[in-house]
Amino acid sequence: MRRLAWRLGGAGCGLVACGAACLAQTGSAREPVRYLGGVYVDENVHDGRLRPVVGASSFQVMRANRTRPELGDGSGWTYSHAPMLAYWNGNFHVEYLSNPVGEHEPPGQTLVVSSADGRHWGRPVVAFPPYQPPPGIAPPPGSTGYIMHQRMGFFVAPNGRLLLLAFYGHAPHPFRQSGIGRVVREMYRDGKMGPIYFLRYNTATPWREQNTAFPFHTRSPDPDFVAACEALLRNRLMVEQWRDEDPDAAVMRGPCSSLSFFHRPDGVVAGVCKQAFAALSTDEGASWSAPVRSSTFITNNAKMWGQRTPDGRYALVYNPVPYGVQRWPLAVAAGDDGIVFTSLNLVHGEVPARRFVGRAKDFGSQYVRGLAEGNGDPGEPAFWVAYSMNKEDIWVSRIPVPIRERVGGPVEDRFDDLPAGGEAPAWNLYSPQWAPVAVEEFPSRANKSLALRDRDPYDYARAVRVFPEGKRARVRCRVLPRAAGADPFEIEVMDRYGNRPVRIVFATDGWVRAVNGGALTPVRRVRPGHWHDLHIAVDASRGRFDLTLDGASALPGAQFAEAVLSVERLSFRTGPYRNDPSRQLDRYDPTLKDLPGADEPAPEALFYVDDVTIRVD
Repeated sequence: MRRLAWRLGGAGCGLVACGAACLAQTGSAREPVRYLGGVYVDENVHDGRLRPVVGASSFQVMRANRTRPELGDGSGWTYSHAPMLAYWNGNFHVEYLSNPVGEHEPPGQTLVVSSADGRHWGRPVVAFPPYQPPPGIAPPPGSTGYIMHQRMGFFVAPNGRLLLLAFYGHAPHPFRQSGIGRVVREMYRDGKMGPIYFLRYNTATPWREQNTAFPFHTRSPDPDFVAACEALLRNRLMVEQWRDEDPDAAVMRGPCSSLSFFHRPDGVVAGVCKQAFAALSTDEGASWSAPVRSSTFITNNAKMWGQRTPDGRYALVYNPVPYGVQRWPLAVAAGDDGIVFTSLNLVHGEVPARRFVGRAKDFGSQYVRGLAEGNGDPGEPAFWVAYSMNKEDIWVSRIPVPIRERVGGPVEDRFDDLPAGGEAPAWNLYSPQWAPVAVEEFPSRANKSLALRDRDPYDYARAVRVFPEGKRARVRCRVLPRAAGADPFEIEVMDRYGNRPVRIVFATDGWVRAVNGGALTPVRRVRPGHWHDLHIAVDASRGRFDLTLDGASALPGAQFAEAVLSVERLSFRTGPYRNDPSRQLDRYDPTLKDLPGADEPAPEALFYVDDVTIRVD
């Protein structure tokens, strides 16, 4: 027993045979965080068969475009990754790095894009351009050029200034001795940016002010900007995030990459890193316990994000799958004390086609970051996270609090009292830039509806409504097909695991069809520009449903497409169901080509949904 205790004791036990006192204690330095939810994902499906957080919605910030850069980020570069998030001056701001094709392949730059509501985003602008060394300064041997890397993007200073930050280094590995240093500039309240300075040079390298492209921050003629920089350098929690690129700036020792941090109710700071490593600090980051890995969290080498949520609870957002090139789904584990996390729910479960080839472009929603403590508060009952999709597009998700996976009572959604373009409570929206989902003033300002538009040749719009789980449900809705696209409009009733027993299709030829057992059965033709009433009576105890269309029985006693025990979700989607990425699951295959037509919007499909009512018996 004593030998076992010594082996499990971890940091602080040393070589003392201290018996049971050195065994892991949840919340201590030996086990800072622990997952006890008992729910794990099925990595064979994009959503992991997780129940979604009710009302969690995802919005595309930037859609990469190779040949039509004016429709993307303005550069035509298609590797976009490592987004950071801040809320300042009444706006959300996302910063991300970009390379022309693949990871750690020069040149590299960093862009920033802003939004007033998190749903509608402006054009990205270059915050830190590709690095150009001074004349006569050559990169060191082995360097293939200059790229950007960043573990931290924003700092709201005590004097109210917003600092943008990034890190210049040498390709292909910009860390430590291959790094140059961290750069900083100010974003002004009008959206413009100040001059670029170096905030800190990597001390293990020869790079200093005399042989780099930008002056040191103390050269700035603005004393308030210098004060903001100095305040950042004194903030140990913020600086600790730099440890991957500049280890000499950090005080923590041991394996901890991409640190995020939060304060527990007892005042202890918990730091959470990649691969579920975690450490604790009792002195605001001046010192840390040795990082230890939590065996209860299944995760990979993508980032984990931890924070205190607006309702006073705690959340860890991450990809709950083991190592591999798939990084889906994006999920959230929640808990009351920042120590024990007792639930696991879906945030983002879509994986669209990877349109562009490139080195190390892992599939899925990954490298998640949220609003670090001090970097702004939108003042709403929700928290936001940013992440990349397939390492080519940038997304954000809004996660309402309290986090819940169930709803109670009947559903009666008519959208009339909701703001156009704003939140749709209890709905989970998947809204790409070319396939947005939003409440619109249609057919009138007083009579609104939910619009699903789609111009994306490789993605779709989707809206999901969770309802109380039950064996029997009566689902009613009205659908107006305004314009058909290249793909069908699909309506599904689903169970808690994402199984789809009821499938109804508004086909592109004007026919409504439904899956009856294993057969896609014609129901009747519909007219574009007209509202159509659907009534679906679902009975999971019999494995059947009745479909009524425009008041007439259209498909009585239809068999389920797959067996389920109950149902709890209604889904609308402007394209067919998908569950596989568009490419082989490999790191990089130079024989692959960019997907054809990915840069051109398709003719728009448009469907309106209204008067959604659901009763569960």
